[in-house]
Amino acid sequence: MPAALFALAVVLLAPFFVYPTFATRVLCFVLFASAFNLLIGYVGLLSFGHAAFFGGSAYITAHALKVWGFPPEISILAGVAFASAIGLLFGLLAIRRQGIYFAMITLALGQMVYFCFLQAPFAGGEDGIQAVPRGFLFGIFDLSNPIVLYYTVLLIVSLALAATWRMLNSPFGSILTAVRDNEVRAVSLGYRAERYKLGAFVISAALAGLAGSLKVITVQIASLTDVTWQMSGEVVLMTLLGGMGTFFGPAAGAAIITIIEHYSAGFAVPAPVVTGTLFVVCVLVFRRGVVGEIISLLGMRKRADNSQVSSNSIPEKR
Repeated sequence: MPAALFALAVVLLAPFFVYPTFATRVLCFVLFASAFNLLIGYVGLLSFGHAAFFGGSAYITAHALKVWGFPPEISILAGVAFASAIGLLFGLLAIRRQGIYFAMITLALGQMVYFCFLQAPFAGGEDGIQAVPRGFLFGIFDLSNPIVLYYTVLLIVSLALAATWRMLNSPFGSILTAVRDNEVRAVSLGYRAERYKLGAFVISAALAGLAGSLKVITVQIASLTDVTWQMSGEVVLMTLLGGMGTFFGPAAGAAIITIIEHYSAGFAVPAPVVTGTLFVVCVLVFRRGVVGEIISLLGMRKRADNSQVSSNSIPEKR
């Protein structure tokens, strides 16, 4: 409980101690990593094409805001709808494969999306879409104010994570876990595993698209960096560092990686070297990720305490 209260205080007071736009950007990547973790952590599918949803939604939202003049809420919905549509297409093409074959198919499809945006006239080529206006949310909230933008994004991300939590703790989430652990057994019980995996893939794509839409409103530029395979690799790193399969692990990993990349920009050592070294250390020492190791240690301590209580409760033989 004290840790949860401390984390809540940090999130609520962050824009008063760090640059608000940077704090908002961290929230966007927290949602992106959580969306990816929904697929790999709870379904067991490794996707190397999630940048297509993240960056594709960013491009659509930026174009809707700057060229079409749509309000932010409609532009965000347009980006999420685009991410969901291509997520459905990707899923239909890749979901019948598993393991490395699934990963390679998503990588190839993601690269196709990258080249589409590279050649698309409206995307601006290597310059991207710059100077994206933020506008007024619902015609009331001025998103050009960094503080207002931060708390707006915080509310949206919180609602998205709460919905994800509710879904994972529903019968649908239990079936996803069953499919991940033993797909053959799940099929033998009458569940159509491919449908559930496709549903999880589309939901993950939609959440990644929402993160991309919020990110482009925050930084006011959509670029090819958002749709490259490196972005897909970065979200894998965030998830593994924080703790794959844990709910709050990817959020912690996203915050750590984003902070390191931001504050190491002025160092002599490039940021990828720092994050790569951190990843190697994590793989060698923290196999479960940061949050995963903390949960494991707390579980071991709780079991030890319970064992101590049980041993003390045994009456002595007279």
